[in-house]
Amino acid sequence: MRTEKLRGLWVASLTPLDAAGRIDAGLFAGHCRWLFERGVEGVAVFGTTGEGQSFSVRERIAAVDGLLRAGIPGDRVVVGTGCAAVPDAVELTRHALSSDVAAAMVLPPFFWKGQDAAAVAHGVGSVIEGVNDPALRVILYHIPQVSAVAIDAPAIGLLRRRFGAVVAGIKDSSADFVHFDAALTAYPDMLHFAGAEPQFARVLEVGGAGTICGLGNVAPKVMARLRDGRSAAQDAQREIEACCRFLVGRPFLQTTRAMLAALAGEKAWLRTRAPLVAFDDSQAAEISSAMGRLSGLG
Repeated sequence: MRTEKLRGLWVASLTPLDAAGRIDAGLFAGHCRWLFERGVEGVAVFGTTGEGQSFSVRERIAAVDGLLRAGIPGDRVVVGTGCAAVPDAVELTRHALSSDVAAAMVLPPFFWKGQDAAAVAHGVGSVIEGVNDPALRVILYHIPQVSAVAIDAPAIGLLRRRFGAVVAGIKDSSADFVHFDAALTAYPDMLHFAGAEPQFARVLEVGGAGTICGLGNVAPKVMARLRDGRSAAQDAQREIEACCRFLVGRPFLQTTRAMLAALAGEKAWLRTRAPLVAFDDSQAAEISSAMGRLSGLG
């Protein structure tokens, strides 16, 4: 796996669906190119924003193959391979490794709640052992508000002692900067990404690797300005905070999909996988109209 480019602005990509509810390979690759044209370093597919847990192992493998066949460079792709069942996560992670993407982003097997550090390390470690290849590079995925399983410094320590450089980084989507900073302080040689967009500039200031974020789907240029700093960064910070306020009280996935549908002129982006309920035309129109209050989209 190739982690050389795993820095800066990475977007947790939405997953486009066709009218039959299948992954739209052409639209998926086109969205990646659109993001790259706007300064994005890479994409992470099949995380939370990408509804990864709503797709089968076969679907996820086929979609990654489709992106690579379409010319999306593997070193600009992180693949979310987390699953509730360890064998499924092993199969997806093994495929990601064979595809020569940048890294696999791995959730702890998450069905059993109340896991302590030893259990978290055992679950993730079972995936790594199942793949059994020193070339593997794993980004741990900490999103306890969704998975209900936290990855804290003690669990990271257990994994690093067992697997060394295979455990290459962590994506902290908790929006808890104290948690982020504790992991960075304890393991500064790892790649530390934040999922909360307003934290991006601060993450870079303290030596973090960057962000893997969902709002980059609709505001890639603003996020790129935050990465680049200089005088434009303060305006970019205000713009991304306004986008975050816009999402308060609205379902993140459906709203972000509606925003991208409006920007791209492509209603296919409205579609979701069950159990999520897609916005209807009137809800999408309300989002499109309200977006006029925001600057820096697209």
